[in-house]
Order: sequence, then C-alpha cells, then structure tokens
Amino acid sequence: MVFQTYAPNPVLADYVRVHRLIHFNFSDSATIPTKPYPPRPEHTLSFYPRDGETVHYQDRKENISNLRSAFVGQHNQVSFRHVGQHFLVLQVVLQPGALFRLTGISAQALTNTYIDAESIFSNELRALNSRLSGVEVYLEMVVMIEDFLIQQVKKQRKEFHIIDDVNKLMLVRSTTMSVDKLASAACLSVKQFERKFIERVGLTPKYFSRIIRFERAYRTKNAQPFKDWLTIALECGYHDYQHLAKDYVEFTGQTPKAFHLLDMKAPERTFGTSDTF
Repeated sequence: MVFQTYAPNPVLADYVRVHRLIHFNFSDSATIPTKPYPPRPEHTLSFYPRDGETVHYQDRKENISNLRSAFVGQHNQVSFRHVGQHFLVLQVVLQPGALFRLTGISAQALTNTYIDAESIFSNELRALNSRLSGVEVYLEMVVMIEDFLIQQVKKQRKEFHIIDDVNKLMLVRSTTMSVDKLASAACLSVKQFERKFIERVGLTPKYFSRIIRFERAYRTKNAQPFKDWLTIALECGYHDYQHLAKDYVEFTGQTPKAFHLLDMKAPERTFGTSDTF
C-alpha cells in the first residue's frame, strides 16, 4: 500500500487543501473487502488512473462504478466502496466553497452524491483522464491535475466571498465557534451566513461542525485503538460518551464499537494500516 499527501501549488491554495494519493495492489487470489467510508468534512475531485471503485449506499438500489474521475459531495452518511485489484486514487481535497466557485453548482445539490466529473468538465477532463492512465510517477500525476485545475480557476463560475475563509477556520480550530461568531467574522447576519454556507458547503454550519467533530473522533480511535471511548469523546469536544454515540448512530447507523469492528475489515487493514488520513 502507498499513501502519500502533496501540498497544493500556492496558486491553488485557496481552492485545494491537499492532494491525497492511495494505491492498493492486491494479489490475484485476494478477496478484496469493502470499505465503509464514513462522512468527512470535505468535497473531493477524485481521479482513478488504474482500477476504480464501485460505490453504493444502503438507501439506494443502484451501484456507481467505472468512473475515471468523480466529484464527491459533502456526505452525512456512509458510502460503501469496493476497490479494484490494482486500485489507485488521487483525491483532490477541496477547500470549503471551492467546488461552488469552480462549478457554479450549489453544494447542497451535491450532498451525498458521487458523480461522473466528466459530466461537468467534459472534453477537458476526458483528455486529462486519458493521459493519466499512461503515467507511472505519482508527482507527475499531481502536476497534470494541478495544470487542469489552474485552467479551471481562470474560468471560475463564482467569486470568492469572505465566508470561504471563515469556513476554513472551522476545519483547523480545536473548539467549535458559535454560528453568531462565524457570521460576524463573515460580516453577515446569521440568516445570510447560514444561507450562503449551505450554498457553498451543502449543510448548515452546526451540522458541518458535528461532522468535523465526528471525523476527529473516528480518526483518533483508528490512530490510538486502545484509547477508551469516553476519553476520545472528551478530547474531541463531546460532553460525554452518549453524545459521541448519538453522532455515530446518525452518521454511520452503528454504535462506535460496531462501526469500528466493521472498519477493521476495510482494505487498508489488509496492509497493516488504518484510516487515519
């Protein structure tokens, strides 16, 4: 397994948080497990230069597969992902509001979606996907994708708003800011802030804050599996274990213990690592 992250080109810093590359190469005889992918506070543009993945949701009949690139909207539920034998994904993790600025599409319309990115950028992205399939060097892939993104930034559909910078603070602060303070920092009324936040992020500010806190707890447990749930709850800003368990049930349909038992069967566990990225 290969996992690497790449900082974005400074030109793209307002649009891209990080490039995240994951590469699995399973043996011919391997039974590849399904990955229960929990909600994360992010939008991504994902590229699959080798084998892709099949994605399904418990509340839908259809599976989504064979995409060479995908826009992944903000999620508040688990998606189940089954990867190919030679799986390589390069995820462009976007800054809050960047997807809205680049496409002009309301983030709310993309909540809990995994859609073909070629349907939005068509010919330009189709050509990039074809070129990526012949590249072996990871960093070369990143540079090619960034060249494409720089061209899209020049044609962005929506302008920057100070709310985009305020939204970034939510991802890096260890404590939750009230909606009143966030709105004040964005020079907006609470009502205006919530409307623009939903348009640019896809969820209300309070709900997005809950997903940030939940993901922090999820990653903490994976990084420190012997740490007890109450300690994790308190370290991640919950009042007690019950509040943590409530979020787990809402976002995964499972208790914390049950979901992490499910996560123990994820593909990365085959290679002796856990999802802390």
